Amino acid sequence: MGTLPDPQIDYSVHPRVNSSDPVPPRPKPATPAHVIQSDAEALEIAERLAEKFKAGAALRDREGLLPIAELDEYSQSGLWSINVPKAYGGAEVSYATLARVIATIAAADPAIAQITQNHLAIVATVDLDGTEEQKKLFFSWALQGIRYGNAFSELKSKTVAAFETKVVFDGDDVVVNGEKFYTTGALLAHVVPIVAVDENGQGHLVFADRDAPGLTVTNNWSSFGQRTTASGSVKIENVRVPRSRAVHVTSFDHPTVGGPVSQIIQSAIDVGIARGAIEDTIAFVRNHSRPWIDSGKETAGEDLFTIAAVGDLKIKLHAAEALLDIAGRSIDVAKANPTLETVSVATIKTGESKVLTTEIAILSTNKLFELAGTRSTLAEHNLDRHWRNARVHTLHDPVRWKFYHVGNYYLNGVHPPRHAWN
Repeated sequence: MGTLPDPQIDYSVHPRVNSSDPVPPRPKPATPAHVIQSDAEALEIAERLAEKFKAGAALRDREGLLPIAELDEYSQSGLWSINVPKAYGGAEVSYATLARVIATIAAADPAIAQITQNHLAIVATVDLDGTEEQKKLFFSWALQGIRYGNAFSELKSKTVAAFETKVVFDGDDVVVNGEKFYTTGALLAHVVPIVAVDENGQGHLVFADRDAPGLTVTNNWSSFGQRTTASGSVKIENVRVPRSRAVHVTSFDHPTVGGPVSQIIQSAIDVGIARGAIEDTIAFVRNHSRPWIDSGKETAGEDLFTIAAVGDLKIKLHAAEALLDIAGRSIDVAKANPTLETVSVATIKTGESKVLTTEIAILSTNKLFELAGTRSTLAEHNLDRHWRNARVHTLHDPVRWKFYHVGNYYLNGVHPPRHAWN
């Protein structure tokens, strides 16, 4: 872990990441989650929760404490079902609003925000690919406060989309076998949707209970960033699930918003990381930093170069936030009218957003130390968590390919590829 246990922390109540601490399946909610009614309510609740989550974010990161209580409060708040369609009882907020919600939570604690990512993307997948009965079931679970983790990516496959996990149909059941990694949310989920392919190479999303026989979630996420996402591994050994819980995924075979929805949540997390880092930079410069000897100023906040650098960070942050909003609105348009052109525009705008949010996340978390000075690197502040989180999360999909797809679309009229990483 790199740190010694803190004698003031009860680790039986607060298990740590990448440890042998037992983490049993979380109990399903004793009472139904709150159901949000509007975009405005979603934003208000996000702001309120962010204030609470921010208070313990540095400690959770330093000690590697899983955000168990925080996650329970978060999913019970109703924010995990805000993209459930109105026809099924949800708020069906704008994806611009959803992105703002995630960015708000991420500015406080990006690990908590990331745990939501797969759940919301899975809700969107059900909307695109589920049968009517599956929509009724899985949307009702989300509205009740059931959390979906994920068993999606694989560590040993040739590419991120080369799935080796297999599903076999056996009467009224399906049986799944395989192994997954980067399973953000699975450890603390109530249900773990598993991506698997059948004998014909067709993809399916199989909703298995977290405590299903043969499903083993291992708390072995050892990354230096986004530490408390618990994005470890899942082993699937003859996991048997009712066939009705297997969603046949075809949404990437034709124009849909599946990819942009997944991507805008990633983009929102990065803009939140940047926002949180800039807020901490300003606070540290104001309250702790000394002016440089050559500035002739009484305080660090009066340093001309520091002032200009903060201005540059804020301008770039606001540009990233604006493009995030544009991307969300374009997803709304494509969702209402999914054509090749509307989906391509949503994909491109979201890709543009991903470029700017990645750049400001890395820039701001690096500039923090340059502007705040040497004392900002002291362990007691744990400000390096911002850089570690930005560096790790922005690796989710390479932005160098965003430049290519954006340029190819505008220059040559080539529509971008459709998958969960674009």
